[in-house]
Order: sequence, then structure tokens, then C-alpha cells
Amino acid sequence: MEEILKYFSNLSDEQQQQFAVLADLYKDWNQKINVVSRKDIDNIYLHHILHSLAIAQYIRFKDETHILDFGTGGGFPGIPLAIVFPKCRFKLIDRTAKKIKVTQEISRAIGLENVIAEQCAGEEEKGKYEFVVSRAVMPLGDLLKITRKNISKQQFNAIPNGLICLKGGDLSAEIRPFKNILDVTPVTNWFKEAWFREKNVIYLPVN
Repeated sequence: MEEILKYFSNLSDEQQQQFAVLADLYKDWNQKINVVSRKDIDNIYLHHILHSLAIAQYIRFKDETHILDFGTGGGFPGIPLAIVFPKCRFKLIDRTAKKIKVTQEISRAIGLENVIAEQCAGEEEKGKYEFVVSRAVMPLGDLLKITRKNISKQQFNAIPNGLICLKGGDLSAEIRPFKNILDVTPVTNWFKEAWFREKNVIYLPVN
């Protein structure tokens, strides 16, 4: 929890309480349904929750922004972002039913009223959103092919609508087709822990 307060010091009491209980909720659910590597569950705040919040450092979503979390798994990055942006609307989708069950139950347990979690393949999702977010789900080109239909043409925020992805490692081949339009921002611009080295926020505007 200290990792969150270190970088997000202006959270309300309710938001702090929501973050405070996430670790125990995930540890409890992870014993039943493996949504986070069991070797990594003790690093839930740094490796999963704070990592998700790199998107909140990259962009401050305006109230009423609609955001699709594609391939959310156990709720990342969607649940941490929904806590930070309580007046935005989030839909979290994943094709794996048991992961969506965890996402639904944790959202309910912490009282998130701005989240819908649904078992759904990306190809089947019909809604329109200002942004699609994801965390290391698939190559950028494949993600764009599936989600372009879901990105609204009506600009609502300070930057054009599009994809915002969390990715690590050597991205040179993956981003080459988009190098003239996308933005790559190292997560270490905001979070100084060594674990975030070579991790990036990728923003691709979609017209």
C-alpha cells in the first residue's frame, strides 16, 4: 500500500481504503483461481496495482470518459484505474470466465460502481469507448485490428482517442509500423523502482 501512497498522495479516504484491501482480496481469490502468479502475489502492489497506475500518470481521464480494458485477466489495469477515476466508466473484458468472476467479485467487494466486468472475446465487443487500455495482452498491430471498431471518433480528452498499453522489453519490431504516430513513455519517468526499468506506456492515437 505504501507504494501507492508514495505516488498518489491525494487519494480520498475511500480510495485509500479500496486500495488497502486489494492485496488480501487478491491473495484470497488467488488461492482458488490463479489470476496472478503465485510467486508474484506478494508483490501485488508494485508489480500489478502500481504498474497499472502508470496509465493514470500518463493521462488524467476527464470525468465520464468511457474506457475498455481489453484482456483484463484479474482486473488489471482496469480495477486500479477505476479506483483513481471514480467518475469514468470502465468495461473490463476477458475471454476466461473464471478470471472475470474474480474481477466481478473484487469490484463488488470494494464498492466500485463504475465498473462492468464481462466474459467476452474482443471480437465480440460492440461498445464505443474513448480509450482501450491493456497490459501485455497481444502485439499492438493485432490489438488495433480487433479494437479499432470500438474506438469512438468523438474526441473528449486532451489527447485523441486511441490505445494505451503497458508493455515491456524490446518493442522495436512491434512498434515499427506505427513509429511516426505512437508515443513510448518509460514508466520510470514516474515510478523509480528498479522493477519498472524497460517497462513503457504505449499510446497509439486511432482516427
